[in-house]
Amino acid sequence: MVTRILLASNSPRRRELLSLLGLPFESCAPQVDETPRAGETPGAYVTRLAEEKARSAVGQAPLGAVILAADTTVADGSILGKPAHAAKAIEMLTRLRGHTHQVYTAIAVLRPAAPTTLLSELCVTDVPMRAYSDAEIAAYVASGDPLDKAGAYAIQHVGFHPVERLSGCYANVVGLPLCHLTRALRRLGIAPAANTPQACQAALSYDCPVYASILNEAAPPLSK
Repeated sequence: MVTRILLASNSPRRRELLSLLGLPFESCAPQVDETPRAGETPGAYVTRLAEEKARSAVGQAPLGAVILAADTTVADGSILGKPAHAAKAIEMLTRLRGHTHQVYTAIAVLRPAAPTTLLSELCVTDVPMRAYSDAEIAAYVASGDPLDKAGAYAIQHVGFHPVERLSGCYANVVGLPLCHLTRALRRLGIAPAANTPQACQAALSYDCPVYASILNEAAPPLSK
């Protein structure tokens, strides 16, 4: 029997990435407070939110489905969420220009039959930004694309191309690290129908240097 997945996210980017695994899924929109707590690190922040989203979706999961939730943030010493307006997007993009920051994505995988135990994974990618101009920032912000994205940018945007080079997980920066997800699903006895590294690299046009080390790395302990 093929396991169905309930994706606790309405992000079109996450839906696109999840579809690469060849597993049937549907999505829902979890409602959680995304305000960072005092002193919370970026990794702890996204892990907490992913786990809260997964647990909040238990009542919406079809029989036999597995819940998948994720949360992504950008950090350069402090957490950068989604810009509230165009001026904030300009401020964020100016702040990130010409520097390397980190993108953190946590995923949480939960079987509703055992909601007190879930699997969580954290992926961190260093992202070096190019020295784009003020005019490029203005044009990109005017497109409206940055306003629903952590850090006010999409790495895959064909017009802006904000990232100079990348040597880590590209899918993580988009919002769903597929090799980390594959590793978590394997712990539940679920195998993607597709070859994850091949499907991901083909879809993103990216020669990934880290997929083997991720898939072969020892899995983290269970979260409680």
